[in-house]
Amino acid sequence: QVQLVESGGGSVQAGGSLRLSCAAFGYMYSSYCWGWFRQAPGKEREGVAAIDSDDGTTRYADSVKGRFTVSQDNAKNTLYLQMNSLKPEDTAMYYCAAAYYCSAGNSGPESADFGYWGRGTQVTVSS
Repeated sequence: QVQLVESGGGSVQAGGSLRLSCAAFGYMYSSYCWGWFRQAPGKEREGVAAIDSDDGTTRYADSVKGRFTVSQDNAKNTLYLQMNSLKPEDTAMYYCAAAYYCSAGNSGPESADFGYWGRGTQVTVSS
């Protein structure tokens, strides 16, 4: 069973940058769909970005396109989310997740597709 541990969250001013990491442990299949999600208080969970470990295909929510970049280091079983030009509305708990395959689409990933989840890391952006 895959275990996921996020790190890299923190507090930053608007316009700043953060890089989140997600380390995967445990029994690993040869390929996964990796995703980043976020949830702010009182709001629904939002799919931020996803990457297919096989071919590197990525997808992003419209709200983060051009500002966030998802990447992976397969040798280290680690997923990253580089977040630039951060805005106060990016404030949320960020979660990484894994699925057995990536569904097609040009927008953010769907949480229902993902069966493995980390516990999250908090990102706070002040104005």
